[in-house]
Amino acid sequence: MLQARGGGTGRPSGADHRSRRRNTASVAVLAAAATLAAVAGCGDGGGSSNGSGSGSGYGQSSPTSAAPTGGATGESIKTANVGNLGPVLVDGEGRTVYLFEKDTGNKSSCAGGCAAVWPPVTTGAKPTPGSGVDAAKLSTTKRSDGTMEVSYAGHPLYYYAPDGTTPGSAKGQGLNQFGAKWFVLSASGSAVTK
Repeated sequence: MLQARGGGTGRPSGADHRSRRRNTASVAVLAAAATLAAVAGCGDGGGSSNGSGSGSGYGQSSPTSAAPTGGATGESIKTANVGNLGPVLVDGEGRTVYLFEKDTGNKSSCAGGCAAVWPPVTTGAKPTPGSGVDAAKLSTTKRSDGTMEVSYAGHPLYYYAPDGTTPGSAKGQGLNQFGAKWFVLSASGSAVTK
């Protein structure tokens, strides 16, 4: 005959109860550490984050979901009208993409804490040109972690995490973070600086 733990009372024994408290405490410590790491990753990396580029006013409220990554079919890039910025590059679901002025030679210079705030637009296959996009300007570049980042006209492309997955949000427009400014791109591949 099987007997319940804790002398048949249905309660955990003292040892089980202490073990459960340790597990709960461990989970709490790990959650706190993850939160601190996320907050620390949002530092400005030496750049100014004064928002001097009128990044506010273009987007919706801040969603909490993470930026997407491309799938096996290749990330789609197209143009769409975003606020008063006009037609700019967005992904296949209408999420705004940005260039980083610090990048040179189709090479990303945004990693670590920078990539937590400005996630790269990655793809598992050749990116797909959508409406308004010049297919000859759409390509990829290999990141330092081995992933393939979508690039356009020699500019690696990024999402801005506070934009979330809201189509048409452009809260990162003109921000000066991680050592340089961030801008949306026109179909020609140049920065839209208004």
